[in-house]
Amino acid sequence: MLDLLVKNATLPDGAIADIACANGLITAIEPNIPAEATKTIDATGRLVTPPFVDPHFHMDATLSLGTPRMNVSGTLLEGIALWGELKQIQSVDDIVQRALAYCDIAVSMGLGAIRSHVDTCDDRLTGVQALLEVRETVKDYIDLQLVAFPQDGVLRDPTAMANTIRALDMGVDVVGGIPHFERTMADGADSVRQLCEIAAERGLMVDMHCDESDDPHSRHVETLAYETQRLGLQGRVAGSHLTSMHSMDNYYVSKLIALMAEAEMRIIPNPLINIMLQGRHDSYPKRRGQTRVRELRDAGMRVGFGSDCVKDPWYSLGRADMLDVAAMGLHVGQLSSRDDMRWCFDAVTVNSAEIMGLEGYGLARGCKADFVILQAPDPIEAIRLRATRLAVIRAGKVISETPATTASLSLPGRPDWLDPGA
Repeated sequence: MLDLLVKNATLPDGAIADIACANGLITAIEPNIPAEATKTIDATGRLVTPPFVDPHFHMDATLSLGTPRMNVSGTLLEGIALWGELKQIQSVDDIVQRALAYCDIAVSMGLGAIRSHVDTCDDRLTGVQALLEVRETVKDYIDLQLVAFPQDGVLRDPTAMANTIRALDMGVDVVGGIPHFERTMADGADSVRQLCEIAAERGLMVDMHCDESDDPHSRHVETLAYETQRLGLQGRVAGSHLTSMHSMDNYYVSKLIALMAEAEMRIIPNPLINIMLQGRHDSYPKRRGQTRVRELRDAGMRVGFGSDCVKDPWYSLGRADMLDVAAMGLHVGQLSSRDDMRWCFDAVTVNSAEIMGLEGYGLARGCKADFVILQAPDPIEAIRLRATRLAVIRAGKVISETPATTASLSLPGRPDWLDPGA
């Protein structure tokens, strides 16, 4: 007796199969599985996909919009200043309650894993305490990975280095940084070196906010690639944002991308936020604000799209929908071929899962029985429609269901109802 049997599922590669689940694992994926199950779902040809994965988020700030005030200019720097005000007045419980509310939304949208940066430039480590508690609370339905993130600069802030090490000692998973926010380019490069050495000593991954600016001379990603090679961290280091690459000259980028590829760097653009915050000093023509996604991907690097923010000091919008993120990345990156659009779906699923190092992720026998049934026939249509998450399954159990989106019509000679995902 199976725990769950999903019939007539369309897989991301277009194949039609049944999915059998028992003891929290996928036990078979093949056509016409002849078995009984405690629960059977007929997917009727709908797309079944591994869970969505968000490799870059700020859960300690989420859903805080308007506290203590609004970001009037909408700029990155005012957002950072506003966050500095907020973190002085919020409590551990404030952060826990907002983060849990966000995780509820995330589950309903099919998110199964989130990597969240947590600010360590706070001597109380309020956010770290809160998100460690949240990580434990949600572990049965979301894989929450935490990054020790010295928001104000690990060298610029006098206690940030000690606090970052304390956060890692408390159980934070990944070493973060923000070299372009240090006082000088030299300090930025030194921060990359020191933080990568800490990661190497502890056997941890690295994920740095790197060159999140329009400055073509902000080149800390070059240092990050060098330190990755020097310390043998290949495959364990991610550069997030990398927006300065959209402003660099092509000759330099041709050298830089080769160095990054040698270091097996992981790349995490954040399309919604990058297109909103970058290019603010431009009149026209105005820069797009997203790194060179196509070129980095074509050089063989793993690229995954992150959402970054939802209703916080930097971004007033967002709804935990990784299909919104994929759609923005597709448009800004002009990734318009059929293969490119399918790749954008991978950028919010399998690519981001690999960046996070998730074990047991995927649709294959022996993988965890975690997946989502979407009201769409294929990945491209899922992006186009921002498809309804009909069912979210975790460990072979349905943890969220949403009714199909339909419309009733009263038009002469036309159908009575419309299913946009048919």
